[in-house]
Amino acid sequence: QEEKKQLTLKVEELERKLETTSAQNIEFLQVIAKREESIHQCQLRLEEKTRECSSLARQLEMAIEDAKRQVEQTRERATSRERAAQSKMLDLETQLSRTKTEVNQLRRNKDDAERRYESRLQDLKDRLEQSESTNRSMQNYVQFLKSSYANVF
Repeated sequence: QEEKKQLTLKVEELERKLETTSAQNIEFLQVIAKREESIHQCQLRLEEKTRECSSLARQLEMAIEDAKRQVEQTRERATSRERAAQSKMLDLETQLSRTKTEVNQLRRNKDDAERRYESRLQDLKDRLEQSESTNRSMQNYVQFLKSSYANVF
């Protein structure tokens, strides 16, 4: 009986330990379930963030490609404008050169015309002076003739 009593006590003690262990197991299972649920939620959030990152990465790549296209278009426009400006500059330089040549030619023509005019003017002055001299000589001759006729008659 003593042995039975001790065995009963041992069994009761083991049953208490078993209940305690079972309770701990249930608590551990609940903690594990909560942690698994937390892990599952984290995995879902991770997948969502991964999808979001992928979407943002695609948007970023598209934005980069768009920016590259815009930069290339801007570069092409700038190059085209530069070529047009250089062409216009060459045209203007050519026009300036032609205009300078024309101005120089007109100056030479003006100088030649002035020289011819001065020469012609001097020639006309000389002829006028000669004509006036001849006129004076003739007037003197006429005076001489008048006075001679007056003396004779």
